Amino acid sequence: MVKSLRESKAKLSELVELASRGQDVLISVRGRVKARLTRAAPPVHPSAGSAWARELRALQRAYGTPEAKSRVEEILAQDREDRL
Repeated sequence: MVKSLRESKAKLSELVELASRGQDVLISVRGRVKARLTRAAPPVHPSAGSAWARELRALQRAYGTPEAKSRVEEILAQDREDRL
């Protein structure tokens, strides 16, 4: 649906409602499309990233210690030996 800027100003509430239902509204100025009014993306649930963040912190605790560093070095050394 294409509406002029003048018409869009007069019927903004109606156009926002249409966009919220999934219909894109194109707004034109002097016959050229300048903007698009579209449905907003659904909000991201705040806890969506929390599980990932908790897992990352646990990995940092597990592998951020000096003991973990020596384990990583041992694994790399074994891998190098296996290649010879």
